[in-house]
Amino acid sequence: MGSLFRTEEMRFCQMFVQTEAAYHCISELGELGLVQFKDLNTNVNSFQRTFVNEIRRCEEMERKLRYTEKEILKEGMKIPDNREDPKAPAPKEMNDLEVEFEKMDTELRQVNTNNEALKQNFLELTELREVLNKTQDYFRMYGSDIQHMMEEETGVPHEEAIIGRQQQAALGFFVGTVLREKVPVFERVMKFITHSTVFMRTEEIERTFKDPITGDDLHKSMFIVFYQGDQLRNKVKKVCEGMRGTIYPVPDSPQERNTMLQGVNTRISDLENVLTQSNEHRQRVLRNAQKELRSWTIKVEKIKAIYHTLNMFKVHQNSLHAECWFPAKAIDDIRRALNTGEKVSNSTIPTVIQPMHTNESPPSYYNCNRFVKGFQNIVDAYGMSTYGEVNPAPYTCITFPFLFAVMFGDAGHGLIMFLFGLFLVIKEKSIGSKRIANEIANTFFGGRYIIMMMGAFSIYTGIIYNDFFSKSVNIFGSQWHPVIKQEEWESDDIQLNPVTSHYNVTAYPIGIDPIWQAAMNKILFLNSLKMKMAIILGVIHMLFGICLQIFNHVHFKNYIDIFIRFIPEFLFLGCLFGYLVATVIYKWLMFDGTKSHCAPALLIHYINMFMFKYTNPDTAIEKCDPDLMYYKGQDGVQYAMFFIAIFSVPVLLIVKPVYVICKNKRKGHDFSDHAALISHEIPPANGGVTLEQVNMSYEYENADEIRNGRFVREEAKPPAAIEEGEEHKGEHGGHEEHGTGEVIIHQAIHTIEFCLGCISHTASYLRLWALSLAHAQLSEVLWSMVLRLSLKMAGRYVGSPIIFVIFFIWANLTVAILLLMEGLSAFLHTLRLHWVEFNSKFYMGEGYAFTPFNFKHILNMQSLEDIS
Repeated sequence: MGSLFRTEEMRFCQMFVQTEAAYHCISELGELGLVQFKDLNTNVNSFQRTFVNEIRRCEEMERKLRYTEKEILKEGMKIPDNREDPKAPAPKEMNDLEVEFEKMDTELRQVNTNNEALKQNFLELTELREVLNKTQDYFRMYGSDIQHMMEEETGVPHEEAIIGRQQQAALGFFVGTVLREKVPVFERVMKFITHSTVFMRTEEIERTFKDPITGDDLHKSMFIVFYQGDQLRNKVKKVCEGMRGTIYPVPDSPQERNTMLQGVNTRISDLENVLTQSNEHRQRVLRNAQKELRSWTIKVEKIKAIYHTLNMFKVHQNSLHAECWFPAKAIDDIRRALNTGEKVSNSTIPTVIQPMHTNESPPSYYNCNRFVKGFQNIVDAYGMSTYGEVNPAPYTCITFPFLFAVMFGDAGHGLIMFLFGLFLVIKEKSIGSKRIANEIANTFFGGRYIIMMMGAFSIYTGIIYNDFFSKSVNIFGSQWHPVIKQEEWESDDIQLNPVTSHYNVTAYPIGIDPIWQAAMNKILFLNSLKMKMAIILGVIHMLFGICLQIFNHVHFKNYIDIFIRFIPEFLFLGCLFGYLVATVIYKWLMFDGTKSHCAPALLIHYINMFMFKYTNPDTAIEKCDPDLMYYKGQDGVQYAMFFIAIFSVPVLLIVKPVYVICKNKRKGHDFSDHAALISHEIPPANGGVTLEQVNMSYEYENADEIRNGRFVREEAKPPAAIEEGEEHKGEHGGHEEHGTGEVIIHQAIHTIEFCLGCISHTASYLRLWALSLAHAQLSEVLWSMVLRLSLKMAGRYVGSPIIFVIFFIWANLTVAILLLMEGLSAFLHTLRLHWVEFNSKFYMGEGYAFTPFNFKHILNMQSLEDIS
């Protein structure tokens, strides 16, 4: 079985691992990444599994590493990725990691706590310094007028002045800070609570402060409130506390304020030195953690992944029992990895692997290289292939970019796309190592080979269309001879007449003659050419898809389906639409320019084929009537084609259900005395599985006796053998016979869907024609309405800068509209042609992907947030 034409051959086995060697063996298998384990504890709660304590310890280490990572990123430091891949540490090393992480976490939290406290003190001292300076300035300017200002604002006269008097106890003031955005609310609340009996002034502080916890900028204002009496004093204090304002103890006398200001400046200076040293110590702690954080994260995640996998195993005394899928050709690598794990753990008992019989369908796995991977992803997006069926990806590598290029046929645009894809391919190592976070950029990078191939094929189709940025290139010289009168040259509607203007009855060497670029009937000519070409490519594409059915029928040993499904479907499509393609090619070969006036109307003839209307040219009055039969024996050929296609429908509709019903009745009679008592029982009379077969290892001679995890001897098959009309059941497989009514309904739906689909799918390929014309017209509009205008403007010197500017606009519109928007449109239409029109002819896509236990996703993560 090929690794690309079909899925890799898979084996389903039991694995018995000793408890002391289980950790290291699973670690080695994770590095290998070729074994998919089955969860044998689906009915067990996650908190009741064997290794739940180890997983909790890993989650605690994750929490500490996540906190450290957050602090590193907060400082603007980047976590280096040295592309290292450390092995999963031994279980005893897990304790050392826990101690180291605990020490680092404790030290970092202690440093952060002290640093926040120091920053809070620095913030308060800085605010106090600003408050003292502004208070000094305020009293210096208005100290003698405060009494008068307060009487005017509050309307309450006072007998004693505030400044310069000895009796000041009855009148006091509060000085503090409040957030700038809260100042209007603060003033309104203060007036409402105190009934406007206090005197308050606010002033913005120009300096910006830093929040010690969040690091956000804080904009504050200083306020000073004068009050009289203890009752007002309490109200003012409560308002300040309610608005989250800070009140500072500012002395009454100027001398005390100056002394306090000097002390505050001294403390701020000392605190700045302490903060500098604290920040340096914090930076050292973070730099030490920064170097090892990536390695620590990978180790912890590998430990956690190993224990998660071990929780899927059954525990039997001193061993663990697992069930797994893996590619058959990887058995030597798996043996080697298990031996390495046993040596590291000093285990003397080897791990036992033995094949198992199962009714589950194996997972699908393709060993793709980087080129095929992008096309395989396109196929997998439609549906993961059923195990053993033909993989469309090898053919998609050619048909996908080719059909795209048919719609995107412009050599200039294709060259830009090809160079872009080639750049991504050449720089794939450097770009891939940067771990791009942008999703769109990652999409382009992941499809770099697809973009390169689509560009290369677009160059080819652009040469065939002779289309280069909407202009034709005359390399070999036009083959049209201008036999046109002088007055016709002066006309705006020059028509190319193949009878009078074609030179030497020869064609342009490659592609379309460039003279068509200037012809007014260019659209009519290209319409006919591209529409017929779209039908030809579509029918060939669908016939090829039907032919791929043979490989599936032969592989699954459904030989009868070749006669009751493949041949009727091939004949139906071939006799109806394959015949249409043959008539198009025949018309191109038999009717040249000299006979074009007598060329047949194929659409009319195709309609007459179903109406049985034929006009013999021998009895016709008009010898060049397009409705006349245009080759000898046309009526007999079309009769045969029509009836073969019609008789194919009842074969599809009836024969298969009758065959399945008769076969089921015969099985029920043959095995009535040997009905299986359990679902997996194999009757002894039919070559049941012996004990030697169950215990056999992979070092056997007759390797063909066991394939894909199942015994394939014909005599060993149970009565309910796998036949067409049976479908998968269970978790990922098993087989179940349908009832008679269900088989008939299923076949009727399939027949109707196929017959109607042949018509709709053939018409669907006309999108190749429509999008090709749309792309050419858009390109021509951009040329004629943008770039060509600049070539007509001004003269040699004035026109140069105009051309430069307009060329810049034209280039941007070309990239944005024709390359990106039109390219995406053609890509989506090509995707539809492959998913619906091509894959539906042979591809079921009902399998499930092979998801092995692998550490690769851990290496690809960018941070711990990707895991959590």
